[in-house]
Amino acid sequence: MSKGSSLPPTIQRIATSFRITGWVGFWVQLVLGVVSSLILLFAVFSTRSDRNNANNPGTGFGLFLAVCGILVLAGSLYWAFMYTRLGRRLQNSTPGDHPRKGEMIKALQAGLIVNLVGMLLTLLGAEAIIGVLLAKSLTQGQGAAFYNPSRLIEAVDIFVVQANTNVVAAHFAGIITSLWLLRRIQQP
Repeated sequence: MSKGSSLPPTIQRIATSFRITGWVGFWVQLVLGVVSSLILLFAVFSTRSDRNNANNPGTGFGLFLAVCGILVLAGSLYWAFMYTRLGRRLQNSTPGDHPRKGEMIKALQAGLIVNLVGMLLTLLGAEAIIGVLLAKSLTQGQGAAFYNPSRLIEAVDIFVVQANTNVVAAHFAGIITSLWLLRRIQQP
């Protein structure tokens, strides 16, 4: 593939933006997604080994939605990678191989939708997780460990909140990536 200096400066600028911004978005989302996945795996396995903790926020609906947010993040990673491919195609010296502006805008819109859906799922999961933590904190009195250990807030509960927050941040990075590129493509 030739980067060709014969490309107009505007097209070269857009192509470079797609490649660089696509890679930055890809790696930021990948790192946050891997860290969150590892934390959630740790939470799942630690709650399965602890039978006394039936009300752990790492289980149930909140965890399910957090995992759904991570799965949607995989789709967001695909779109971030596609942005780099669109940038490469745009740098091709053969104008017939260039993606059309409409194709690029549709790709950016799809990336935005994927990230918004992922962020929605993850935020709903966060609400469920925080709700269980709030209930635990309100019912936790002095000496609660002697009566009902499942009411105590544990470190694994905070890990689940951290993992969920990382997934929200990853989807936010995907949204910023798509919006930045949409802005770049619409500049004169």
